[in-house]
Amino acid sequence: MVTPEHFPRNAPFKPAPAFVAWFIAGFLLFIALIIGFIVVPLILAGAIDIFLTMTICGVLVVITVLFILWTRLYYDSMFYELHDDELRWRRGVWFRTTGIVPYNRITNIDIKQGPLMRYLNISTISIQTAGYSGQAVPEIRIEAIERAEELRELLRKAVRACSAGAGDGTGSGPAPKAVPAGPVATTGTGLLILDELKKIRMLLEQQQKR
Repeated sequence: MVTPEHFPRNAPFKPAPAFVAWFIAGFLLFIALIIGFIVVPLILAGAIDIFLTMTICGVLVVITVLFILWTRLYYDSMFYELHDDELRWRRGVWFRTTGIVPYNRITNIDIKQGPLMRYLNISTISIQTAGYSGQAVPEIRIEAIERAEELRELLRKAVRACSAGAGDGTGSGPAPKAVPAGPVATTGTGLLILDELKKIRMLLEQQQKR
């Protein structure tokens, strides 16, 4: 059963605190791969001495500490908001990023969960929109959510409500009027469109002659 109190309308909510552990664990795995596939082979091959090895390890430790601090600040900056007609989000430590995704643009909502996320009981919701349908990356990811199925169902209901409101004229704007057929349809805007099509055709014919 969907419980909206976990994701209230017009009020910000954050990812699960496990986001910090998940993000740091992924970075530590990356550091381990660097040490295992780059640093260790160089040491075994005698390409670097002890001093350089200690320097590299020290730099990696400093980078790891800074990344842990940054991850905490980044988590504190993350917020999502469900409104009646759109999803809002903001994040960023040094550079603040905000965005708005109208429900009537959403085309696909996917839930992704890796092994570590499954262990931490969190998931990521990837939202695809009409403008991003041909892209490899989603327009927005709601990361480290504990009740991802509930949130996806709330988003689906919001998308269906916006689609129904736009289709039957009960939304924020009036219902679209039918375009009359026959000669009336070729007046005003129709004539402008026909004129533009004629110009495009002429340009295409000129390109073919060249």
